[in-house]
Amino acid sequence: MADVLFITAHPHDESQSYSMAVGQAFIDAYREVNQNDEVIRLDLYQENIPHIDNDIFSGWGKLQSGTTFGELSDQEQAKVGRLSELSDQFVAADKYVFVTPMWNFSFPPVMKAYIDSVCVAGKTFKYTEQGPVGLMTDKKALHIQARGGVYSEGPAADMEMGHRYLSVVMQFFGIPSFDGLFVEGHNQFPDRAQEIKAEAIKHAQELAKTF
Repeated sequence: MADVLFITAHPHDESQSYSMAVGQAFIDAYREVNQNDEVIRLDLYQENIPHIDNDIFSGWGKLQSGTTFGELSDQEQAKVGRLSELSDQFVAADKYVFVTPMWNFSFPPVMKAYIDSVCVAGKTFKYTEQGPVGLMTDKKALHIQARGGVYSEGPAADMEMGHRYLSVVMQFFGIPSFDGLFVEGHNQFPDRAQEIKAEAIKHAQELAKTF
């Protein structure tokens, strides 16, 4: 039995979003072949994902100096406590499915805020004399991303930074298996949009059987 975090970062649902439609097809197929696994849905547009701000830096600083959690301000407690909940949940999971659109060559800012919440020394990585070492060596992850243009090859390939960023972070965490499933070109080739979507859904359903 495994715990799977299904992490979505899109304000629209599968009826409007290509990435969400493919993501839903993937997780439905995954559930069919892994009925004992627990899938935990994290809709980042509905979750409380604190951005690292002055309250959080202040709270962290106080805790490092010996102040107890109960002595933090209400704002510090709420934000620092929530970040701790998110990072603990991330560490406890076995598999991760990130679902995002490509916005302005990357992904929606709420995904960056979420990644910031789980990049925690002592939880997802540690510092050593040889440099940082990832602690998530028994996990696996997948990124499902919709791109209106074609970025997997050709002149625009170097402009894609969302999947590349997640790839660096997963490597930093020590996660040995990180794959990408891309729905791309539906805006560039509108006459093929439904075909592109259908092909991606089929690919997602096949990939789910071995994830």
